[in-house]
Amino acid sequence: MGLLQRISTLFSRLTKTTYPWPALDITLAGNRSLHLVGSIHMGTRDMAPLPDKLIDKLRNADALIVEADISEGGSPFPNNPDEIPLEQRLSAENWAKVVSLIQELGIPLSQIDNQPAWQIALVLQAHQAQRLGLRADYGIDFQLLEAAKTLAVPIIELEGAEHQVEILTRLPDGGMPLLTDTLTHWHTNARLLQTMISWWLDSPLKREKELLPNTFGDELYDVLMYQRNRQWLHFLQQLPAGRYVVAVGALHLYGKGNISELLKNK
Repeated sequence: MGLLQRISTLFSRLTKTTYPWPALDITLAGNRSLHLVGSIHMGTRDMAPLPDKLIDKLRNADALIVEADISEGGSPFPNNPDEIPLEQRLSAENWAKVVSLIQELGIPLSQIDNQPAWQIALVLQAHQAQRLGLRADYGIDFQLLEAAKTLAVPIIELEGAEHQVEILTRLPDGGMPLLTDTLTHWHTNARLLQTMISWWLDSPLKREKELLPNTFGDELYDVLMYQRNRQWLHFLQQLPAGRYVVAVGALHLYGKGNISELLKNK
């Protein structure tokens, strides 16, 4: 079965309600109801405010569950010792790509030259998103966090920002696979961001017809997606009875080993 068919089947099996935002309803044993929301960590101006019906779901929830509470601000990045200059760590081809991108994005080489490769990848990705008109304060999880605080809805973290950074610091070769994947799939990633934005702005029917490109190699996908999905599965299975709005990156709801598929099979 292709990815397009899997997405369509997933929607039909797991929810009887079609939402104007990417979401799935799942009921677990023990009277636990999850409203899984496909979040985008940076959004466009027209993605705010959140739909009234989503705010109503949050108002009636026992808690909002997010990957990490990013509303507090501050950088979770550790003070790493300086790496050797980036040019010495890259192939000539990838170095040329970096030089071209930082010139296009207006990033001084001194800002990234001695950073770990995973951190350089995140800097490039953030600038790419900003170039596409995305901002962190319009991100879905950020808006949900702000709304939860206004409504006095408890907030639960699946892992927290520090743990997310710890995952990145454990990537092989200083996170070089993440940087090389970022360079290889630069234009594909831009299309992927635009696709996920459309999921919040277009009709659900169009959303189901979208095919998701894979911008991770197998090893990275296993670490950054599948392993985390399995950890989140265990976390969600331990929840007490109640109603929960669960906001995770949209890619965690689709593709191989996604969290919704894992929950469905338990």
